[in-house]
Amino acid sequence: MKDKFTIIFMGTPDFAVPSLESLHQEGHNLALVVTQPDRPKGRGRQPAAPPIKLKALDLNLNLLQPAKPNTAQFADQIQRIQPDLLIVIAYGHLLSEKILQLPKFGAINVHASLLPKYRGPAPIQWALINGDTQTGITTMFMDAGMDTGDVLLSRAEPILPADTAATLHDRLSMIGADLLVQTLKDLAARSLKPMRQDHGNATYAPLLKKQDGHIDWQKTAEELESFIRGMTPWPGAFTFHNQSRLKILKAAPIIERVSAPAGTILVAFPGELTVATGKGALSILEIQGPSGKRLAIADFLRGYQLPPGTLLK
Repeated sequence: MKDKFTIIFMGTPDFAVPSLESLHQEGHNLALVVTQPDRPKGRGRQPAAPPIKLKALDLNLNLLQPAKPNTAQFADQIQRIQPDLLIVIAYGHLLSEKILQLPKFGAINVHASLLPKYRGPAPIQWALINGDTQTGITTMFMDAGMDTGDVLLSRAEPILPADTAATLHDRLSMIGADLLVQTLKDLAARSLKPMRQDHGNATYAPLLKKQDGHIDWQKTAEELESFIRGMTPWPGAFTFHNQSRLKILKAAPIIERVSAPAGTILVAFPGELTVATGKGALSILEIQGPSGKRLAIADFLRGYQLPPGTLLK
């Protein structure tokens, strides 16, 4: 089998960019890059190009942005190219079985978990939210299901105590690029041994919505610290003081007996903010208030009053 493949690459966000770069550096024939259409973004709601579009243009690659990929027209475009492989990474659409069967050697996906754990669109965030100490990357042959195809290669990665969804995302995106390159080398060498997933042990990582970041102070201090790291940077973990929305960016659990109702601000040293939880207390270290600035808690408290006994909701 040849060692350089003709590839149609399908991806959208930053997570997919290192893989596209690596395939280009390895000398594969990237015949077409497919990404989602430009979307309105920011306060001005101006159309913004997906990161993969920007990288494809930078690499001078052919680009397509179909609104719907599972069409006869798109299938015809793939057939004209006659690709060896589809490489699909966080593209944002489930592809039909007809599309997946068009490439000579099938379609390969890079997923940010150790499958069958955390199938779905938000595996990085949910691994952190659930307090896991390990996650990883899996490459797999795609089928018509949601991350249900046969596993090709996997690589574990520890979750560090200070990891947020942002830091873990960046590390896993680089690992994913390396594992994809290795997967294609093993495919060329005919040494891949696809393994069927244990569907009985599958878990799902659903897409996060903005309202999912609302802090439930009834959870334990340790659970909330993991929740905040998993929600950072998006959608962000937040609570309310009166009508003001307070975004919690960094916190540390305090394992001690607390008798105050969950969400109550406790007596603390000057420049500190401690909140009662369902079990223990949470020390808030970094916060973003109405000003929109990310501040260390001591700086924030110099301009915003949160006296002991205040209830956050």
